[in-house]
Amino acid sequence: MKTNIRKGDTVHIRTGRDLGRKGKVLQVLSTKGKVVVEGMNIRKKHVKAKRAQEKGQTVEQPTPFDISNVQLFCEKCSRAVRIGITREGGKRARVCKKCNTAL
Repeated sequence: MKTNIRKGDTVHIRTGRDLGRKGKVLQVLSTKGKVVVEGMNIRKKHVKAKRAQEKGQTVEQPTPFDISNVQLFCEKCSRAVRIGITREGGKRARVCKKCNTAL
């Protein structure tokens, strides 16, 4: 599955309990069509103690969003935008559809 969202991009969450928030993409799972966003969609995982001296603990982990539920955020427009593709000097570049700036 081809995607326009990449690791390190700032995205706007469109659905779920994190609706309207924005965050940085930590990981893109392109084969599954999902993205992991920093500080969003947090789930608690109970971890068992590995040794007798240690205690078990609860770890919070960000879990993947479906890629259709996030939209790229343009810093210049200060809003979630659609992405256009332009070719400059033989290279593809992602641009904001509203203000035409490179992302």
